[in-house]
Amino acid sequence: MIDRRNVLRAGALGSVGAALGLQAPGSTAAAAEAAGPVDARDWKRLADALSPGATLYRPYSSEYVSLAVPFNHRYAGILPAGIVACATAGDVSAAICWARSVGLPVVPRSGLGHNYAGYSTTRGLLLNMARMKSIVSTPAPGGAHSRVYGPMKVVHDAGTVTVGAGVTNGDLHPMLEDHGMFVPTGRCPSVGVAGLVLGGGIGFSDKMFGLTCDRLVSTTVVLADGRVVEAGKDTHPDLFWACRGGAGNNFGVNTSFTFQYEQFEGTVGFYQLRWSLDSVLPVVAAAQHIAQATVGDRRFHLRLGIGTNGTTRTQIRANANVNAIGQFYGTVQELRAILAPLLRIGTSEERASNRASVRQVTPGEASELLSATTPIERFATKSAILDARSVLTDRQVGAAAERLLEWPGSGNEDGAGFAMFALGGEINQVPPNATAFVHRDDLFVFAAETSWADSDLPSVAEANLHWLRQFYDDIFAEKSPEQAYQNFPDPTLENWREAYYGSNYPRLVHVKRKYDPTGFFDYAQAIGTN
Repeated sequence: MIDRRNVLRAGALGSVGAALGLQAPGSTAAAAEAAGPVDARDWKRLADALSPGATLYRPYSSEYVSLAVPFNHRYAGILPAGIVACATAGDVSAAICWARSVGLPVVPRSGLGHNYAGYSTTRGLLLNMARMKSIVSTPAPGGAHSRVYGPMKVVHDAGTVTVGAGVTNGDLHPMLEDHGMFVPTGRCPSVGVAGLVLGGGIGFSDKMFGLTCDRLVSTTVVLADGRVVEAGKDTHPDLFWACRGGAGNNFGVNTSFTFQYEQFEGTVGFYQLRWSLDSVLPVVAAAQHIAQATVGDRRFHLRLGIGTNGTTRTQIRANANVNAIGQFYGTVQELRAILAPLLRIGTSEERASNRASVRQVTPGEASELLSATTPIERFATKSAILDARSVLTDRQVGAAAERLLEWPGSGNEDGAGFAMFALGGEINQVPPNATAFVHRDDLFVFAAETSWADSDLPSVAEANLHWLRQFYDDIFAEKSPEQAYQNFPDPTLENWREAYYGSNYPRLVHVKRKYDPTGFFDYAQAIGTN
């Protein structure tokens, strides 16, 4: 997959806007559509209220389009009336108070706008948090405990690290590579840590150390009335509870996060397995059995998936595959024993390649090997939470494989398929009501996905979205899953309140009423006040 960070951060319209068919910032039509009814004097008032490190961008500026267009180009046509590149919490506060006074909605964007449902876009005021990049670590004064896991030594709760709202997963990687310091994050380097933690935060170390939100110690939040508060277990504990899984842009704009970090020394086990789609039934069955057998083993991490890409039927069939990737905090010998049922599957070439992929690497190397972007250009997903009673049957897997081969194709190299992220370990040790993240007794986060290119015709986009619905419905033909992952939002999901938040939703409403009683922070699947 391609990391498009530099493309979207380009300083002018360039290839981004041109590829999307957007008009240049100087175009009267494009500017007028995004500018809205706010008076020029009001915009000047906002600019004057910002700190020297912040900048207000209007549709007429050369930088506007590269900042306005989200990573998910499916929502590239939703252009903000203005963009504030915030440098401080005070900038966020000033922007919120100003927006309320002129009647514009506010949406923060911590990363590049990966949101599957477009909730990091707006026709109002966009708060770009990319300049808030500070990373400050504080070692624990004493009392941290260490433990050895085979060739890996871990100092648990070795200290805290406070990061600004513009910090991405990729920004934290050098901290691991250079200093052995680790906070559980996701695999996509350009995704903002803010969005990740506020919706929960799964990754390749979550069974070992918990979700990203489980490592959160405190967070700074700018409320709808402009007040800046610190939420933690002793101050605004109800808001702190809601910020751990209640999703972003619901209760305020989070400007910084303090996490507990771990200290690493040694190596971890890594594996990356791949088969043709002919082996899909035995592979998925064996991988699900392994996930069930190791649900309590916090050391073992697994992502299982099927996928394909291409533009022709021949390419789609040739590229269809089933795959597994992950890491293990222990010896290679132990990891090979866990993976043994999978390593026996496939052709002689596949078995040899898969065996060779199992090896010891440094945690920094593992982070690089496990990283991948979300799909590029345009994409959509439908998710589910699966427990031990709802793992996929051979019928479901067979239906998925058949429908995968009928994918309509697109010019997007990321293609389509599904992924299953194994849960358990420390995640499931936390009670469902201890944080807003309710999915605590489960086995997998499941995500069905499709993608298409900016250059594809509208009919290709329609065919892909239709295929995604069929793909999901074929897999869950007998019964639709009751739960879904809030960080993979689906704008077509009708029962999203129960699916994302379950029994925690009424409590989230109570927090919403207290901290944002007028519902200023709002979008299609926002926490409501009733």
